[in-house]
Amino acid sequence: MTAYQEERTAGASGGAAKTNTTLLGIQSLRPSFTKSEQKVAEIVLSQTESVIYSSVIDLAEKADVGETTVLRFCRKIGFRSYQEFKLALAQELVHPVKNLHGEVTEEDSLATIAQKVTATNVQAVGDTSSLIDPIELERCVDLLQAANTIHFYGVGTSGVTAQDAKYTCLRLGLKVDAFYEAHLQAMAAATLGPGDVAVGISVSGSTKDTIDSLKVAKEAGATVLCITHYRRSPITNVADITLLTSAKEGPLQGGSLAAKIAQLHVIDILCTALAMRIKEKALTYKEKTAKAVLDKKY
Repeated sequence: MTAYQEERTAGASGGAAKTNTTLLGIQSLRPSFTKSEQKVAEIVLSQTESVIYSSVIDLAEKADVGETTVLRFCRKIGFRSYQEFKLALAQELVHPVKNLHGEVTEEDSLATIAQKVTATNVQAVGDTSSLIDPIELERCVDLLQAANTIHFYGVGTSGVTAQDAKYTCLRLGLKVDAFYEAHLQAMAAATLGPGDVAVGISVSGSTKDTIDSLKVAKEAGATVLCITHYRRSPITNVADITLLTSAKEGPLQGGSLAAKIAQLHVIDILCTALAMRIKEKALTYKEKTAKAVLDKKY
């Protein structure tokens, strides 16, 4: 059972979930759905308001699938029944999750575009916070704190995030490096071993170079973490621990700022938690690194 499913199960048995994440969960699990389940997901995401008033037969007809497919879809995303699923959707509509950036039109004024883009970026942070599993987060902080060496791997804009993570960890006095070129990633990964940690960053979770490097690191004995949007993707199959981000990007939307902000938000949470754990050491190295670049400023 995934962390998302566990949260849903707890909520259904009387516990209060920290936020409504049904639609986010569907988006994150989407690559793992069968073709028939993909049809159900598409209807749910595009016609959410009508679905909460639809019977299981109605939804099956809209998606052109069998009733059993709808029930299987509900179970896959963590619900025990169709009615439980509809209740969660209804609760979500009170505070809907929307990607306002996708609604920018040619008719929008500059002020409206600014508002929509801002809303998207703010939503990316909020949605990412909703997707983070506190237990997995704590495990990540424990591993990073105890690591002999930490490597961050990413390509494209995820490579830029990896570099940012390196700079932040350096200021805490950690032995860390970042690699965004495929050959360097692979060679660096091969130098790791037990007690080391490799962190792969990929929005899609399908970036071959990053995944291949993580495999090398794992074979060398390192622990593998990943930061991605998709809960079930090739990178999560390699990782020992997964931290999810929101703000997915399509094939023609590589490098979206919202996706990068979501990644940076996770890095910021990890590094802030680490700084609190090693407060004295972090303070000492922050002072040292600040002095080291002091003469670089006018």
